[in-house]
Amino acid sequence: MSLIHRRNFLKKASIATALAGSSLSLACSNDKPQDTPKTTEPNVTTRKVEFDWRMVTTWSPHFPVLGEGVDMFAKWVEEMSDGRIKIHVYGGGELVPPLEAFEAVSLGAVELSHGAPYYWAGKVPSCQFFASVPFGMNAQQMISWILRGGGLELWREAYEPFGLIPFLGGCTGMQMGGWFNKEVNSLADLKGLIMRIPGLGGKVMTKAGSSTVTVAGAEVYTNLERGVIDATEWIGPFHDYLLGLHRVAKYYYYPGWHEPGTPLETIISAKAYHSLPNDLKAIIEAATHKLHNWIFAEFETKNAIYLEKLITEEKVQLKRFPNDVLEVLRKYAFEIYDQLAASDPMSKKVYASYQLFRQKAIKYAEVTEKVFFESIQEK
Repeated sequence: MSLIHRRNFLKKASIATALAGSSLSLACSNDKPQDTPKTTEPNVTTRKVEFDWRMVTTWSPHFPVLGEGVDMFAKWVEEMSDGRIKIHVYGGGELVPPLEAFEAVSLGAVELSHGAPYYWAGKVPSCQFFASVPFGMNAQQMISWILRGGGLELWREAYEPFGLIPFLGGCTGMQMGGWFNKEVNSLADLKGLIMRIPGLGGKVMTKAGSSTVTVAGAEVYTNLERGVIDATEWIGPFHDYLLGLHRVAKYYYYPGWHEPGTPLETIISAKAYHSLPNDLKAIIEAATHKLHNWIFAEFETKNAIYLEKLITEEKVQLKRFPNDVLEVLRKYAFEIYDQLAASDPMSKKVYASYQLFRQKAIKYAEVTEKVFFESIQEK
C-alpha cells in the first residue's frame, strides 16, 4: 500500500468513526442474542472511560454466533473494567471492508478486529496453519496446540512485524463437507467442478481439478441457485440452514475435511494493548477467552440441532465422501503444506511445530476418542 493510500485510508476511517461511532455503538450495546440469558443492564458508568476503542470484524453486523459473540465481548470488557474501556463494534463494511480488518488494526486506524486467520494468507502465509488445515487437527487438538503446545507464541511471532497481537477468538468446530448439485462418487466427479471454497481447502480442490472461487456469503445462495457455482462449503448446519442452501443443492456431504476445527481470532494493536495498565490487560485477555468458549459452545450446540432439522424436516440427502476420494485429497493437502513450508521460512517453522503436535495428538486419540466413538456407534 502506498503512503498516499495509507493516509487516505486513515483519513476515511477517522471520518467514518466520527459519523458512525455513536449510533452504531448504541445499536451494538442494545443487541441481545436470542440464546443468551437475559440479565439486568450492569452499571458501567461509575468510572470515566479511559480507553475508547473501535473494533472491526469480517462478519456482517450482528451476524449469528460470530457477530453476536463480538457484540457481547465488547459488553463484557465494559462490565469487567467498570466502564474504563469502551469498545465500539463495527460489522464488516460499516467502517472498513471486511477483508481490510487486519490492515486497519496494523495501521492504527482501529484498535481491534475479529475474523479468521486464513483471510490474511497473502500477507502472512504461515497464518493458515492457525486456522483451517485440511486433514489436520480437530478443534480440541488445535486449541491445545495453540494454547499449550507453542502455537500461540509462533502466531504472535508471525504477527509481530505488523504491530499486532492475536488471541483466540472462537472456533467453528468440525465443519461439513459442503453442498453439491451432483454426487461425488470418484475423483473424476471433482474435475471441472466450480466450487466456492477458500483457504488451503481451495488449493486442494484446485489440485484435484476443480475450479475454486471465493464468494461473499451474501452471494453464495444466488450463485448456487443460478448455476454460477456447482458446489459450496459455508460454515455448518446452523448457518447453512439460515442461508437456505438446502433449497438450492441436492446433496450435503461430510466430513468437513477442509476445516476439521477452525480457530477464529481477536487481533489487538500492540501499541494499544501495551498502553493499558496490567489490570485492564488481564481483563482483555479474560474476555477473549470467554468469547472463544462462548462461540465454540454455541457452534457445537446449534450445529447438532440444525443437522437433525435438515435431515428430519427438510429431507436433505446426507452423503459421505468416498474413502478413495478422501485419500487422494489428503495426499494433495500434505504436498501443498510441504511446498508452503519450502517457500516461506516462518511457515516452515510453524508447520514443524504443528506437525510434531499433530502426530502426538493422533497417537493419543487412537487409544482414547477413536476407540470410544467406535464403541458407542449403534449397529
